[in-house]
Amino acid sequence: MRALGRAELEALIAEATVDAYGEDEELTGLFTMIEESLAVPFGTTVLGVEVIVRGVDLAQDGRIVALCSRGTARQRIGILELPMPTPAPDGVEWIEAYRHWSR
Repeated sequence: MRALGRAELEALIAEATVDAYGEDEELTGLFTMIEESLAVPFGTTVLGVEVIVRGVDLAQDGRIVALCSRGTARQRIGILELPMPTPAPDGVEWIEAYRHWSR
């Protein structure tokens, strides 16, 4: 995926937050777009270990997290800290919009 420019990222954010009132609703809008658009499951490597990303969730601390698994082990990893595989899964542009919004 090519890097998105500022205007493209801001257009995605505007689309996700069009009806939002306040930061909490903006976060929910971005989470919804990631949840609906990110093609899961997909594999990636975290600290040298292969994991499968099964979905995303909105954590109690207000972060969007990836739901990762390896065998029977499960771990939630902040979506902004999650290394993306090459090629990146469809919908990754929404993660980049979230990254831009969260700055």
